[in-house]
Amino acid sequence: MVEFAVVVPLLVLLVLAVVQVGLALHVRSTLQSAAAEGARVASVSGGDPELARRRIEQSLAQSFADGVVESVSVRSVRSGGLAATEVEIRARLPLVGLLGPAALVVRGHSLDEP
Repeated sequence: MVEFAVVVPLLVLLVLAVVQVGLALHVRSTLQSAAAEGARVASVSGGDPELARRRIEQSLAQSFADGVVESVSVRSVRSGGLAATEVEIRARLPLVGLLGPAALVVRGHSLDEP
């Protein structure tokens, strides 16, 4: 009984930490995919930020990451002398416990099509 009382809190903490890491990786991967897709759409459409935002919202609409997005910014940048589009998504990281960071910033880049 004593061993159970000592081991269970540590085991629960370990399970929560594994779940938190898995959730953080899932949200980051989903946001990274949406940012890359938004940058690609903006670069193909001539740098239209509104079109990129709509595509990002569509990408995230069916996922768990939709409710955590705080802001989306789309801007034109120069990368190695070439015109490119950069998308930045800022999001809250859903926490299972009090473990880990609370914020996440993901960027996507795409060279503009001529």
